[in-house]
Amino acid sequence: MALSRLRGTGGGADVGTVDGRVTGRRLVGGARSRTAHEYVREALRAAILDGTFGSGERLLQTELAEQLAVSTTPVREALRDLASEGLVVFDPHRGAIVRSLDIGDVREVYELRMTLEPLMVRRVADRLSSEQLDRARVLQLSMERTTDMGEWSEQNRRFHAIFHEPDADSRLAAVLAGLRDTATPYVRVSLGARPQQVPQANLEHAELVELFLARDVEGVVSLTLQHLRATLAAIEESQQRFVPGS
Repeated sequence: MALSRLRGTGGGADVGTVDGRVTGRRLVGGARSRTAHEYVREALRAAILDGTFGSGERLLQTELAEQLAVSTTPVREALRDLASEGLVVFDPHRGAIVRSLDIGDVREVYELRMTLEPLMVRRVADRLSSEQLDRARVLQLSMERTTDMGEWSEQNRRFHAIFHEPDADSRLAAVLAGLRDTATPYVRVSLGARPQQVPQANLEHAELVELFLARDVEGVVSLTLQHLRATLAAIEESQQRFVPGS
């Protein structure tokens, strides 16, 4: 792992409060009012999801601790959390590494989402607040404007997460969040292989907000399944294009 890729100017760790996202070439944690463990976990999760750390890359505890200006203890705890979420695996010889998924794994992720998302929709459709739907609308409009596919992918993840908020403490929400995070790096890569997917996804996002506003549960379920199938097709196309024989 090249720390020069993560550090800001000046050589030291540059850690601000930008919602746990990587800004430029800097690894940025969440709000420092959180515990060190939460701060590190959010920073590492964001760096994995936006591709700063690539598939199969080693995550060295001492280097991460230096970059985020913390001890190795919260880094170790955060890596364990990310392993439980399926984003990191522990290799006996290499230590913590970013999990590599093959296309079979991705298909399984989407099969599970297509089974579980309708259940979540039926739980939350009547419980989403006006404030939550307003935030979804803001993200939907932002995705229509952005030309940065990394930013679009992150906003897409946050957009879909809003619809789980009324049931956020459930096991179902936790499972779906893990599945969504696991798929996010592949969504980002697929956009390069199938750019025409973005305008279609933007249209579906706008329609999804309208269906939730109308409390059209079956309409939301139908569109959600259509959206997931289209996303999986885009990921499969990207894998065939960039990974011969996959």
